[in-house]
Amino acid sequence: MKIAIASDHAGFRYKVIVAAHLRSAGYEVVDFGTDSEAPVDYPDFIRPAAESVASGEADLGIVLGGSGNGEAIVANKVRGIRCAVCWNEESARLAKQHNNANVISFGERMVSENQAILIVDTWLHTEFEGGRHQQRIEKIESGDA
Repeated sequence: MKIAIASDHAGFRYKVIVAAHLRSAGYEVVDFGTDSEAPVDYPDFIRPAAESVASGEADLGIVLGGSGNGEAIVANKVRGIRCAVCWNEESARLAKQHNNANVISFGERMVSENQAILIVDTWLHTEFEGGRHQQRIEKIESGDA
């Protein structure tokens, strides 16, 4: 499975940690930057990562920032992306189980390193429930939501 990852300067440290964790678990990681803690404009890195998921170049995506909110907003501007901001394991589980989130976002200033890894692992190992949730996803994708 190929996972796109991107961050701004405020999420850079966790991006490095999460990418290393994913690689050690056998995932292929495509890093869209940034490459340091020097201030940058997050849309420059988040949008290409989200576009790679939307196009099928990557299977899933993870975007990080200080809070994760701006990154989720940018990712969700890309048609076909369902990016959920996650702050704990339960929010990550529900993001996949109910919303079939193909990208998640979280903030380095909001969660601990350990929590960041738990969020990623929970999301990756949760299955979409389908059923009543599928019709909601279809409404989102059709523009009826």
